[in-house]
Amino acid sequence: MRLVIDLIRGRGVEEALSILHFSPKHAARMAEKVLRSAISNFQNKDEAGRVDTARLFVKTAFVDGGPVAKRISPAPQGRAYRIRKRSNHITIVIAQREAKKVEVKPSAAKAASAAPGKEAVPAKAPAPRAKKKAGSAKKASKKS
Repeated sequence: MRLVIDLIRGRGVEEALSILHFSPKHAARMAEKVLRSAISNFQNKDEAGRVDTARLFVKTAFVDGGPVAKRISPAPQGRAYRIRKRSNHITIVIAQREAKKVEVKPSAAKAASAAPGKEAVPAKAPAPRAKKKAGSAKKASKKS
């Protein structure tokens, strides 16, 4: 289940629905139902009416362990093996992306006129690197 939920975390709602719909894993069907329920709940909660689903995204999604049903399976020589049928709790939180705000940056001419007393200072050259010593290299000697 966590493998499927990791696929949709942080993605847009429409993209997440298409990922879950075409995923071959059985857990994807259950996660798709939970995501559709979350979208419906978000739309019903909003007083303004319908929400543009293109702006919705999966804010958080996680899976926690649920109750474990313990069953017994017969085993050889009169023994019994315990089977643990696990379940889980899926939590998906969706949110609406804010509209992008466009900031107007001042042009370079206005910035230069704003500070007439300051001049551009050239960057300093990097310091020269230290040279290696000549005697530090090992020399191979021939034995005859």
